[in-house]
Amino acid sequence: MNNVFVYCEIEGTTVADVSIELLTKGRKLANTLGVQLECICAGSGLDGVEKQVMKYGVDCVHVFDADGLFPYTSNPHTALVVNLFKEEQPQICLMGATVIGRDLGPRVSSALHSGLTADCTELEIGDFDMTVGRDENNMPVKKHYEQQLYQIRPAFGGNIVATIVNPEHRPQMATVRSGVMKAEVLDENYNGKVVKHDVAKYVPETEYVVKVLERHVEAAKNNLKGAPIVVAGGYGMGSKEGFDMLFELAKVIHGEVGASRAAVDAGFCDHSLQIGQTGVTVRPKVYIACGISGAIQHVAGMKDSGIIISINNDENAPINTIADYIINGNVEEVVPKLIKYYKKNSK
Repeated sequence: MNNVFVYCEIEGTTVADVSIELLTKGRKLANTLGVQLECICAGSGLDGVEKQVMKYGVDCVHVFDADGLFPYTSNPHTALVVNLFKEEQPQICLMGATVIGRDLGPRVSSALHSGLTADCTELEIGDFDMTVGRDENNMPVKKHYEQQLYQIRPAFGGNIVATIVNPEHRPQMATVRSGVMKAEVLDENYNGKVVKHDVAKYVPETEYVVKVLERHVEAAKNNLKGAPIVVAGGYGMGSKEGFDMLFELAKVIHGEVGASRAAVDAGFCDHSLQIGQTGVTVRPKVYIACGISGAIQHVAGMKDSGIIISINNDENAPINTIADYIINGNVEEVVPKLIKYYKKNSK
């Protein structure tokens, strides 16, 4: 009762990275609240799935194993989560801000009449005071709520950071994009329990109305999230040809190319390369920002990089305030020199 739950996405029999990251965050939230961390694994052929998640500090793994649960379809997964939550009464539920999470989250929150905050960049526990009326002297009357989930996310196009709380309804639900949280093993031998549920008890046969006849999964065109070095270009690259330099630099230093939203919107590169609030979140060891101004939306997706190098002809560019090293100059002059001297020194 009143524990922290994470819904784990499963591709085949493998738990998704975003779910592993949320287990790490969920463990920290559960520690702060003094409760247990539980997770839901729903799919087909899930024998031993607990070995993938237990080491991140999961106290209880709820396994739903049935042929109709993979590939994911909306109705069965919604039914099992909603019915399980009616029994378990969790106070927090975390999901990935993925295609699945963005489908499942609103369905569950609507069925349970709870709130849902999408695309959170941080989650914290704190107290909250809410004005609930006025007394006979017209002074505000406040109600104090303890240990609420602060659901923190950029708002109004990233111009402000909003902290959202849901004091009256449970569970408090939030989705988080892959890469925002950091996955950390708590204990390889962590000993939680496994509960294998009778799926038929939670999912009526009528919920399997949709059948997946054919499924096509397209491999990612890049490995931005896993790359140790990212060379990112902004609007300052000027053109597609400008980005060709970045691809050459990335090839030479064994990195991946990323981009700001401004560069993508200008047609300089493909949307799959977009880094930031509406793109992917990266944590490389080295991040080279070329012609990027540093809008808050972009910074949200790369601020946890190990070393940040900024190449910009504007010494007052916002990106420079978080950069470890600043090269003040035109990218069309600096990048070719980087390529030239790296090739020279790597022989």
